Amino acid sequence: MKNKVLLVYTGGTIGMVQDERGSLKPFPMDHIYDLLPELKKCPYSIDTYQLDKIIDSSNMTPDFWVDIAEVIEKRYEDYDGFVVLHGTDTMAYTASALSFMFKNLSKPIILTGSQLPMGVLRTDGRENIICALELASCREAFIPEVCLFFENHLYRGNRSTKLSAENFDAFYSFNFPSLAKAGINFSFKPHLFLPKGTKPLEVRKHFDRNIAVLKLFPGITPEVVNAILGAENLHGVVVETFGSGNAPTESWFIEAMENALHRGILVLNVTQCKAGSVVMCQYEASCEMNRIGIIGGRDITLEAAVTKMMYLLGTYPDNLEHVRECLSRPLRGEMTESAC
Repeated sequence: MKNKVLLVYTGGTIGMVQDERGSLKPFPMDHIYDLLPELKKCPYSIDTYQLDKIIDSSNMTPDFWVDIAEVIEKRYEDYDGFVVLHGTDTMAYTASALSFMFKNLSKPIILTGSQLPMGVLRTDGRENIICALELASCREAFIPEVCLFFENHLYRGNRSTKLSAENFDAFYSFNFPSLAKAGINFSFKPHLFLPKGTKPLEVRKHFDRNIAVLKLFPGITPEVVNAILGAENLHGVVVETFGSGNAPTESWFIEAMENALHRGILVLNVTQCKAGSVVMCQYEASCEMNRIGIIGGRDITLEAAVTKMMYLLGTYPDNLEHVRECLSRPLRGEMTESAC
């Protein structure tokens, strides 16, 4: 019996083709075999689904994450794997969000996209779609997690980040190896896969948008910090610090952070560096952050930190201690246990 894969189109460059005037327009995904006749040779069957409203991924919101998740949830028992076509700008955010939404996942969900539209001769979309579909249907190495495939590499979704706006290898996972690589054959690393869910699937659909990202820079003023920390209805802040989690030790900065914590705002410390980890108290510049109760984010990406905080605050709005505890440890392989 053939494996079945559902291809979900949300928008983005990969679904665009040129019309007779040379303008780019969305391609109807139910004609996928016309666009990619090579798929007729596949040893698996493909169904397609297009969201009612397709968007540029710069307009991505938690509401669309819920739309994508519900498409998969409703058809979860009918397919062996899922491929989500998505714009590249926020793909790592969506991959991270979906990874937290799906608890006890036992099937692959693979996001992919392209730097050039499908209607362009040199598009990278053709290879990305074909490889993602093969990986989602693969019986030899079943990958029960949310992944991101781009330019021959399969990454854990919540470990990936967009690296380039110009190159075909637009994504990378700095703190965790790729799960598979596409060459003449697929090369898998099954020892890195998350364990397959053995309990019934749970799909969590609540996100708290009342969070902020505070990126530190030399010379940042009290007015800027206080404006962000003083935002109305703020529930959480991801602070992008220097190096291994270092921040200014000036009294005004520590007091601003401490005041936010006293108001019940959760603060998560992540590094601005693409590679490496927050290690609280490795240097004096992070000891004060640790003393007042700021949470160390270890080697989590900004995309995963933002979506994880939104997910936890939305799922457990009345249990901040539980949210705090969950922020400090891996839920879906998004951070390394021994990173701090």
